[in-house]
Amino acid sequence: MSIYTSNKPSFNDCWNQIGVTGDRSCPELKTFIHCRNCPVYSLAGRGLLEREPPPGYINEWTNLLVSQSVPQGESALTQLGETISVIIFRLGVEWLALSAKLFKEVTQPCVIHTIPHRSNEILLGIVNIRGEILMCVSLSNLLGLEDNPANSGSEQSKIQQPLTRKSKTNVSPVMYQRMVVVEIESNRWVFPVDEIFSVQRFHTNELLDAPAVISKATDTYTKWIIIWQDKKVNYLDDELLFYTLNRKIM
Repeated sequence: MSIYTSNKPSFNDCWNQIGVTGDRSCPELKTFIHCRNCPVYSLAGRGLLEREPPPGYINEWTNLLVSQSVPQGESALTQLGETISVIIFRLGVEWLALSAKLFKEVTQPCVIHTIPHRSNEILLGIVNIRGEILMCVSLSNLLGLEDNPANSGSEQSKIQQPLTRKSKTNVSPVMYQRMVVVEIESNRWVFPVDEIFSVQRFHTNELLDAPAVISKATDTYTKWIIIWQDKKVNYLDDELLFYTLNRKIM
């Protein structure tokens, strides 16, 4: 059986007999002007969509789709379109990435208000993001990252000034700090970054395993390694990262 064959519809196709495509003798034309405005025509259309498929139709389509082979030279992952979407950002001299689904907003730097007897090197304080009071944290300190000499100072002071062409760094000449809002398990956090890029997509077969030997705190949270624009980017384990953050702050 061909997949293009189907049962001949059994309904009254009066539009082909006495309607606009027939001899136009139907008395209802005076009321509806055209057959497409007639409820008989509409009912017949619904009947076409709701009719049962012919015997073997579903099996034939199933076999056809299953028989389509993966083209040679393409990996199964690439063929299936398994990709991840991440947002890449920089903290000091380290390039990091988190799942794009966590990011809710990227905004201009704002004043961080310290919390008496609570603020520390990880919990910087609270910030006002569009009228919502959120906790602001330092991922740099949580990850134990080395500070960029060009941006030395407190987190509060670092987000007040952009990098300039005179900065002695190995990053792009003019970049501005941003505040990032992320959400995981209904908890929203804000943290400052030195640089951030738009959504980047990678096939899962492009991800490299994290180092087996852990020498720095950042490696503890590294799930995969991504090579992006000749840079090694640490794709962070967001569940472990924010679990640790909750444990250290709450």
